[in-house]
Amino acid sequence: MVFFLLAFGRPSVSRSPVFYGALFAYAGTMLLFVTATKMTTAANAILLQYTAPVFVCLFGWLFFRERLAPIDLVATLLVMGGMVLFFMDSLSVVGGSAAGNILAIGSGVCFGLQAVFMRRLRVTGLSPESVLVWGNLVCVLVALPFFLQAVPTVKDLLLLSLMGLVQVGVAYVLYTYSLRYVTSLELILIPILEPLLNPVWVFLLRGENPGIPAIAGGVLILTVITGWCLLRNRPKKPGNVTGQAPA
Repeated sequence: MVFFLLAFGRPSVSRSPVFYGALFAYAGTMLLFVTATKMTTAANAILLQYTAPVFVCLFGWLFFRERLAPIDLVATLLVMGGMVLFFMDSLSVVGGSAAGNILAIGSGVCFGLQAVFMRRLRVTGLSPESVLVWGNLVCVLVALPFFLQAVPTVKDLLLLSLMGLVQVGVAYVLYTYSLRYVTSLELILIPILEPLLNPVWVFLLRGENPGIPAIAGGVLILTVITGWCLLRNRPKKPGNVTGQAPA
């Protein structure tokens, strides 16, 4: 929250339901995912959170009547299939609790809502940056009682600071900056590249080799997202220009 205050300045407040929807969707994404990782396997938590593109398609149409092209639906389904392949070796129905899996799905629902609402805020001229400041305040208030149950070590505080400043802070500064250039679905499908880097870091730092399904899933996701972005952003013929902004 402090990082976002320094990056964005004094936050504004809007009476728009979309503003508060984005705020609580952001807080829900963070809180549910972190809790899910304590109750189910990391692979389950990540995979179930990244069901978010499906919810982007649903909520974009439900709330704002955003229309999706067939290529968007195909890309979403292929990416979901690639995620299953990618985490096939690590997924566990037994190893994680049902409650943890449900929380992870809830995180995916919130992640999808966050993308749709924050994109809508940018389109309507409201401040998605303020959502991050107030959303993190909600996270602080909800998580503080749990934080105080144990005394963090110096190492814990350093890791928390690193994650707050880089893994969340810098990432979301770039995220909000991209809002003016991408659609809601692009805002959620492209970040799916994030978990693909997990085995890369593990391989470089610990020498663990990813399995064949993980490699196949990663290649599928990279290929689909790259091809989808190129097809969506190819120059339109003069006769096909409609003048409509992307949803």
